[in-house]
Amino acid sequence: MIKEKRCSMQRVYSLLVDNNPGVLSRIAGLFSRRGYSIDSITAGVTADPRFTRITIVASGDELILSQIEKQVRKLEDVIEIKVLKPEDSVYRELIMVKILANPAQRAEIVSLADIFRAKIVDVEKESLMVELTGTQSKLEAFLNLLDGYEILELARTGITGLSRGIKDVTIIE
Repeated sequence: MIKEKRCSMQRVYSLLVDNNPGVLSRIAGLFSRRGYSIDSITAGVTADPRFTRITIVASGDELILSQIEKQVRKLEDVIEIKVLKPEDSVYRELIMVKILANPAQRAEIVSLADIFRAKIVDVEKESLMVELTGTQSKLEAFLNLLDGYEILELARTGITGLSRGIKDVTIIE
């Protein structure tokens, strides 16, 4: 018997949901129950406090990704779900990196941070904390250049994004 090789890809979904208690849990629960993979999930209230924007990055083949969209669309609190295509959207992610740094290494790390337009947000006797926002490839490039340093802690927010322009904006009265 020949097994069919499935092509795995990533898709970014932007959800506009009612800002109700437990909505994030219900969405994550749907993924868990169905065995779908969440690569990252971010959520935050919008300019209108009645609504929350949730960005989910999911992996799977085309069938799984289309099922995710259909199943999420059925949830009661979901007002809108959009697929954020890379060519029509802006994605960003935030990382904070705590790096072991003696006085001699600090200048090198600060120079590296400057090149990437990162911010030094904390300085201690033996460490620096760097904050960097950008695309995943920018963050990965920065982390690759930190290869010779000891990273004490690393925190990532996951991707958040919006579609470009005004054509896909949902206005709710």
